[in-house]
Amino acid sequence: MAGDISSSTHPPLPPTTEDDRFSAVRLLRSRRVGISTYYRLLSEHGTAKRALDALPRMARDAGIADYQICPEGVVAAEFKAGQAAKARLIVRGEADYPEALGALADPPPMLWTVGKTDLLNRKIVAIVGARSASSLGLRMARRMAAELAEEGIVTVSGLARGIDAEVHRESLKSGTVAVMAGGVDYIYPQENAALTHDIGHHGLRLSEQPMGLQPQARHFPTRNRLIAGLARAVVVIEAAAKSGSLITAEAALAIGREVLAVPGHPFDARSGGCNHLIRDGAVLVRSAADVIEVLNAQPQEVAAIAPTTPEPVTPRPARTLRETADLHRQILSRLGPSPLAEDQLIRDIAAPAAAVSPVLLDLELSGRIHRQPGGLLARVD
Repeated sequence: MAGDISSSTHPPLPPTTEDDRFSAVRLLRSRRVGISTYYRLLSEHGTAKRALDALPRMARDAGIADYQICPEGVVAAEFKAGQAAKARLIVRGEADYPEALGALADPPPMLWTVGKTDLLNRKIVAIVGARSASSLGLRMARRMAAELAEEGIVTVSGLARGIDAEVHRESLKSGTVAVMAGGVDYIYPQENAALTHDIGHHGLRLSEQPMGLQPQARHFPTRNRLIAGLARAVVVIEAAAKSGSLITAEAALAIGREVLAVPGHPFDARSGGCNHLIRDGAVLVRSAADVIEVLNAQPQEVAAIAPTTPEPVTPRPARTLRETADLHRQILSRLGPSPLAEDQLIRDIAAPAAAVSPVLLDLELSGRIHRQPGGLLARVD
C-alpha cells in the first residue's frame, strides 16, 4: 500500500555512524513511536536525526503540548549497558540482520545480540512447547534437537522452562538461538541463569527490547513472532489449547512458514493444542526425519529481503486545518476497539493514501489510535 513502509520489501538504509545509530535508538524509544511509526518517520524524513527534529512539531500539530522525545541520557545508558553485557546492536539493513525477519509485517528495526550472530545465516528450525512439560515431552524435545543437530540445523526457541530449555541445552554444541522477551541481559526465568550464560558463549541470545527490560506479559507474543520469523519451520511439542506456543504457530502460518506438531493423548490437556493443529492441517511429527522432509521440500531461500534500496523521502502534503479536522473525524468515526486493516480504512474513506498516512501518524502520536502488528488499527477511547 502506498505510504506504508511496514512491509519488508524496501528496508531502510542502515545507520552509517555511531551518531546515526544513537539517533535511531532514540527515535524508536521515544513516546508513542512503535515499529510502524518508526518506519513511517524514516520514510518521511530520510534519517532518524531529521525525524527526531520533526517530532515535537508533529506532536504539537497533533494537539500534544508537552511531548518530549526520548532523553539522550536514557539511550546513553542503554548503550553503556550493552557494552557491559558484551552485547551487539544490529540495525535492520546491516549485513548481520537476519533476512528471514523481513517476512514479518513488523520486522524489528534493531536487535540486541549476545553470542554468535553467524548462526542466523544457517538453516533454523523452531521448537516450542509447554513450560510444564511431561517427561515424555521433554524426552521428545531432547531427541528432536539432537537429531536436527546431526543435520547441521540450528534450533530457535524462547528460553522458557520446560520444552524450550531442553531444546537449548541439547543444541548448545551444534547451535541454538534464544529469543528473549525482555532485555538480552535480563535473565528470566532465574532457574535458567546458567543456561542463559552458556547460550551467550556457545549460541546466540537476541531481543528487540531495550537492555535491562524486565519482561511483562505483553512482551511474550511479540517475542513469539520473532521465533516464527527466524525459522523455516515451527515444531510444537506439547501445547495446551490456549498457549504461547500456539501464538508462535499462528505467527508462522501468517508468514507462510510450515507448522508441525507432535501428537499426544486426547486426555492430556498439554497435548490439546498440538492435536488441534494437526486436525487443522499441521504436519504430524514422529521424529526429526519428518521435519527434514518438510525442509527439503522448501525453496532454498525463504523470505529474503530485497536489496536495500532506500524509500524516497515523501514530503507531508499541505493540509488546511479544516481538511485535517475532517480527516480526523472520518478516521475516528470508522475505527473502534476491534482492529481494522489500514488499507481497508483508506478504501472506506476514499482518500489518497498520501493524505491519510500523515493524519494517522498524528493520531498515533496523540494516543487516539493504536497500531497493531499486521497493519491493523484500533481506536483508543
